[in-house]
Amino acid sequence: MPVPYRILTLGLCLALTACVFPRKDFSSVPDPSVIQVTRTGSVYQAVPPECRTLQQPSQLNKADDLRMSIAFGCATYTNLAEQVANPQDLVTPKAYRGQSADTAEAAVTRYRNNEVTPLRETTSTDAGAD
Repeated sequence: MPVPYRILTLGLCLALTACVFPRKDFSSVPDPSVIQVTRTGSVYQAVPPECRTLQQPSQLNKADDLRMSIAFGCATYTNLAEQVANPQDLVTPKAYRGQSADTAEAAVTRYRNNEVTPLRETTSTDAGAD
């Protein structure tokens, strides 16, 4: 097969692959603003979203193929709201002061001189075991 036909065949295969695997549509996923931050006195608290408000019908519903509705992003944003160490940072984030040039240079020097500290031989499942 001559080279131009191979290129044409490859291009056609790639074009057909794009039809078989379409890009996912994330437009229905809410943005992080669904996490509310409340303040009681000087204490801030991140409040996860109410999942019923995020409930959306499945995009795969058909008259003969009933599927349950999905609350896109509910678990993600609930977990994020529960893990925020200081919810005030969501309201008034601190400015990034940048990396210290001295510590960055020291890290590069250690790497170049092969003086890096090796990782410990533990995993997250046995780190607390005696």
